[in-house]
Amino acid sequence: MAEKYYFNKSRGIMKIGIVGGGFMGLTLAHEIAKTNATVKVFESAAQMGGLSTHEDYGPFIWDRFYHVILPTDNFLIGLIEDLGLGDKLCWRRSYTGYYVQKKFYSISSSKEFLLFPALSLWDKGMLAFTIFYGSKIKDWKKLEKITVKDWLIKMGGRPTYEKFWSPLLLAKLGENHEKVSAVFIWTYIKRLFQARSSAAQKEHMGYIQGGYKTFFDTLQKKLSEKGSEIALNSVVQSVKPNPQGGITVTCDNKEEHFDKVIFTSPLSVLTKVADSSLFESSKPKTPVEYLGVICLVLITKSSLTPYYVLNIADKEIPFTGVIGMSSLVDLDQTGDEHLTYFPKYVSANDSYWKKSDEELKSLFLEGVSKLYPDFDTNDIVSAHLHKAFKVQPLQVLNYSEIIPDVQTKHKDFYVLNTSQFVNDTLNNNSVVNHVEKFVNEFKTESNLQ
Repeated sequence: MAEKYYFNKSRGIMKIGIVGGGFMGLTLAHEIAKTNATVKVFESAAQMGGLSTHEDYGPFIWDRFYHVILPTDNFLIGLIEDLGLGDKLCWRRSYTGYYVQKKFYSISSSKEFLLFPALSLWDKGMLAFTIFYGSKIKDWKKLEKITVKDWLIKMGGRPTYEKFWSPLLLAKLGENHEKVSAVFIWTYIKRLFQARSSAAQKEHMGYIQGGYKTFFDTLQKKLSEKGSEIALNSVVQSVKPNPQGGITVTCDNKEEHFDKVIFTSPLSVLTKVADSSLFESSKPKTPVEYLGVICLVLITKSSLTPYYVLNIADKEIPFTGVIGMSSLVDLDQTGDEHLTYFPKYVSANDSYWKKSDEELKSLFLEGVSKLYPDFDTNDIVSAHLHKAFKVQPLQVLNYSEIIPDVQTKHKDFYVLNTSQFVNDTLNNNSVVNHVEKFVNEFKTESNLQ
C-alpha cells in the first residue's frame, strides 16, 4: 500500500487534500497547484464557491449573494489577472444613497456629501475627522475594548452616529451592530473609503463579466489542466493520520490518502470530522456568535434604484439595505433585466429563521412597496430568497481573546479558515491575502517549488 501512496518520489509530486470548496479553499488549491503538487478539493455542496457561488435566475446566471470588487482590492485583482481574467474585469462609477426621514439622498460625491441635509456642517466635519483618524490607526487591539457605537459617538458625536453611521452599520450587521467592537468600523474605513478616486472623489467599483461563476469555472479548468480536481457533493466523514505517513480522508465511505491535508471548513465541522490527534482547540469563555443573512433577490423589467448601495435608517423597513446591482453591472450581463438584492443580517436566534420562505418573501415585498410606493409588482420577473445561516462571526468586544485557539498537532495537517480574521473584514480580497501568506509558509515547509 505504501508503494501506491500519494507521494511520487521519482517525479517529486505531492498530493494535497483540501477540505472545503468555498472561495478560500479554491484559492488555496489554485496557488498550491502552481507548484510540484496535485490537489483535490472536497466540497459538500453541489456548487463550488460557498457564499460566492452563483444562482440561475432564468434569463441569466449571477452571484447568489451580492459581491463587488474595489480598486484597492489588490490581492483579489492580482488573482483575477493570474487566472487570465483581467480583460473580464469591468469598472463602473457607483452611487451611494441614504434613506433618512422618508427621503432619499445621494452622497456619491464630495459636493453631495456637503449638501447632505441630515447632517449639519459641524457634523460633517466631525464625520470627515472620524474617517481620517480611523484610517491612520495602526494599533487595532485598543479598538477591541470599546463598542463601535461608543467609539463613533466619541469621535464624531451622537447626531453623526444616528444619521450616518447607524444606517450603515444596520445595513452591514443588522440589529447586532451594537455588540461589535470598533475594530469592525476600522477595517471598513480602511477598505471602503479607499475606493474613492483621489482625483475625482468619486467611487468606482468593479465586477467580473459573468459574475463569480466565470471566476470559479476558469479556476476549475486550470486545476484540471494541472491534474488537480474539485469533488462536489462530497461530504467528508473523517480526517485522520495514516500510520504510514500523511493523512487519510474518508468521503462517501471511501478512504483516500494524502501527503498533507488543509482544513478550510468552519471549526464546528473540524471538531466533528477531524481526529483529536490532529489538533487541539481551546474552549472559548463565551460562545462565538455568528451573523447570518436572509436576502430577497428581485429580477425586474425596470430599475428600482439608481444607487449601488442604499443605506436605510427606517426600522419599518424589514431589510437593512438595498443593493442595486444593475446600477453597476451592464444590462447585457443580466439579460436586459434589472437585479436588486434586499438583505437582512440576523443572529442565529432571530425569529426570522422560523418564518417560511413564502412568509419572508411577502414581508420583504411589503417593505419594497413601502420604500418605493410607485413600484408596480407586475414589473417583477421573478423573486428569489437566499439564506446563509453563518456568514461571519460577530467581532464583539475582545474578540481576539474569545475565539478558540486552534493548534495542529500533526506535521501534515493544517487549519486555515475565516475565524482567524481577528482584525480584518470578511471579504474576498482579505481571503486572498491570508491564503497567499499561508501558501508562502506552506511551500517552504513542504519543499514545494
